[in-house]
Amino acid sequence: MRPVLTAEEYRRVDQAYEGNMTEAMDRAGHAVALAAVRAGAGYGKTVAVLAGPGNNGGDGYVAARYLKSRGAMVKVHALAKPKTELARDAAAQAEGVGVATEALGPPVTVDLIIDALFGGRMRSPVGIDVAAWMKSEVPVISVDFPTGLDPDTGIVEEIAFRAAETVTFSTLKTGHVRGNGPDHCGVITVADIGINGGEPSMFIAEEIDAPRPGRRRTAHKWSAGSVLVLGGSKGMIGAVAHTGKAALRFGAGSVAVAAPDVDAIQQAAPELVAHTFEEALRSLPRFDVVIAGPGLADGDVESLRPLVAQARRVILDAGGLTRSLVETAKHDDSEVIVTPHDAEFARIAGVDAGAYSVRAFAASAGVTVLRKGNPTMISDGDLPILVATGGAELASIGTGDVLAGMVGALMARGLSPMEAAVSGAYWHGVAGATLAAKETVTAPGLIQQIGNYAW
Repeated sequence: MRPVLTAEEYRRVDQAYEGNMTEAMDRAGHAVALAAVRAGAGYGKTVAVLAGPGNNGGDGYVAARYLKSRGAMVKVHALAKPKTELARDAAAQAEGVGVATEALGPPVTVDLIIDALFGGRMRSPVGIDVAAWMKSEVPVISVDFPTGLDPDTGIVEEIAFRAAETVTFSTLKTGHVRGNGPDHCGVITVADIGINGGEPSMFIAEEIDAPRPGRRRTAHKWSAGSVLVLGGSKGMIGAVAHTGKAALRFGAGSVAVAAPDVDAIQQAAPELVAHTFEEALRSLPRFDVVIAGPGLADGDVESLRPLVAQARRVILDAGGLTRSLVETAKHDDSEVIVTPHDAEFARIAGVDAGAYSVRAFAASAGVTVLRKGNPTMISDGDLPILVATGGAELASIGTGDVLAGMVGALMARGLSPMEAAVSGAYWHGVAGATLAAKETVTAPGLIQQIGNYAW
């Protein structure tokens, strides 16, 4: 997992660094220059470096020096004179190789902009000239953070650059992955400049953090992981069918669905076993995991309560996301995952979803929270893990039902609640992105796609 620090924590690490800061700045500026080269900067191309008075501006001066050596027509547009010793030295070296500097004014015609103003939010309102540069349609490389973006929350209060690429240093920060951060940062490159350490506030999941257990040679359909899906009220049969099909497609050996209308389930998903709620209660011991809530109307919630009360491993989704059912599901040594989007989280937790509230609710309720979004946030009371593989292509009815089935299958296959939640969300996003490259993502199409990532 990749650690994510708050900007304040990284500032503490930066201030405590006892190495050669001139060398660190040189490495930072060189990384920015390489990003500019990737964006097309080179011989004969015009580059405007917008430099602030601090060390972020110093990184910009270093980048300008390197780009000048590649034959780029680079000019520094300085918001103010450098105020730190490091920035002054970087500016002098840039000027020493012929980099021109002028006061920042209105935008000029260039091929590329390097935003080295503040590395995040400005301490005063954005000036007219800076705002005009921000509105330019020229590609932008931002240093550490796009100017105007809050480094901790990712919130843009007024206006901010929208970078094609953001070059940050040593580690990701919370502002890169929260709020408007993903929209304004573009591709994020993490450059190692030798300043490391700090206490993470969250993590980003990578492929290695998304396991998919194999099957034993002697496995049969009941030992390979069995899932029972509860829901499917009148008019919402599709949701519970999608969940059941996704669980089967993602590696569960046996999947059954219990709903008020058994005949409708058999017609919608003949490959799944169909039960009434009463029949499901009698066969409950056979199932490793219960998924409660897809397509569930308020009037049918009480029908699920006896099943949820006896199940040992439960996923509450959609209509099953009530505070009362969460409390019913959490008994003895039961393991519970809840899968809310922001509005559903507010309904069960009584507060808006955020890094701290998700973690606090998971700890107090004794559950694993999979808060759906971009990025998805997962916590069992410990530091949150973010899953950033999903995108806007998954904003389609039924894709959340598919996710519930995938998580249920992984949990039935033997993963812990946290492992199943992280892995399910990760591969759900990968499958969605892969499918979106070929066609519009719909729940039936996604169900077919996830089978390619089940093992």
